Amino acid sequence: MIHSRFPRFILFLLFIFVVLVPLGFIIMALWNNILAVIFPIAIINFWQALGIFLLSRILFGGFPGKPGWAGRRHKMEEMRNKWFNMSPEERQHFKQHWGNRFRGGQTPVTPESPASE
Repeated sequence: MIHSRFPRFILFLLFIFVVLVPLGFIIMALWNNILAVIFPIAIINFWQALGIFLLSRILFGGFPGKPGWAGRRHKMEEMRNKWFNMSPEERQHFKQHWGNRFRGGQTPVTPESPASE
């Protein structure tokens, strides 16, 4: 049985017209009728509204399969729990390791460890 991509293409076009076009007009209307009235900012057109939507999805929302900031909250909680379960020696080792990474692998010069010439 041969499956054509034609129905998938029609569904994609339908998605654009049913979801993205109204969404662009809603964002444009909200921007122009609320923000442009309250603040002295320029009025935007439809394409700029879709650009603002895309930028906000990249910065805050993520895309399907790729969590945005909200999806990272679980990972941050996991790291915080790991930190609080560390002993003071493990914390010190962790701080030294990451400090060395940000200094380019160099150890700081202290009276206990003089700099090599």
